[in-house]
Amino acid sequence: MKTAAAIRHVPFEDLGAFETVLTSSAYRIQYCDAGIDDLRSPQLADCDLLVVLGGPIGAYEEEKYPFLLDEIAMIQKRLNFARPALGICLGAQLFARALGARVYPGTAKEIGWAPVTLTAGGKQSPMKCLESVPVLHWHGDTFDLPQGADLLASTAICQNQAFSYEKSVLAFQFHPEASAKNFESWLIGHAVEISSVSGLSVTKLRSDTARFAPESAPLGQQCLREWLEGLH
Repeated sequence: MKTAAAIRHVPFEDLGAFETVLTSSAYRIQYCDAGIDDLRSPQLADCDLLVVLGGPIGAYEEEKYPFLLDEIAMIQKRLNFARPALGICLGAQLFARALGARVYPGTAKEIGWAPVTLTAGGKQSPMKCLESVPVLHWHGDTFDLPQGADLLASTAICQNQAFSYEKSVLAFQFHPEASAKNFESWLIGHAVEISSVSGLSVTKLRSDTARFAPESAPLGQQCLREWLEGLH
């Protein structure tokens, strides 16, 4: 079987709806927990697919979280050898840093369900199935588009919502893997942040997820499936 290693920063932000796509595509999945497991492990360098998941820290906070330096170095190693890699939210920001771009606080937090606007390149990419579909956003930081990357999607708040780099890298600022199944864990894990954002509530996030995730998650799966097929 092929191997997929997923770097996880908090337990509830896992592969979500993407997990079934990977298992059905003959990938054996292994999680690596940042801050606990060794991010310099050969299994991360040598796996067939590296996935870097989301989390509530900044990609630039290596003084607080020194493991970020090992994580970025591992991502750079994958990129140098054109090894397939997928980044989601914090993962996308770490990819941007690994490619030499700046990551920094955005103009506003973007939390909740809203569609992204695809670029011309996005419409020709596996992301085309997500056009005009509300997807889950949950971030306060943003990043500059790395040199050599192709921008795939934007929103009014955050210009750089998704990018590809060569054939082997796909990065999402939003969460195409999000589903309703385990979303209550997100509401618990992000309780403090939710309460700190004006106009945001657990009740609305829960109801919007029940409304939008049944459409968004299968399309996110389709996007991943097409991207995986394109690797070969």
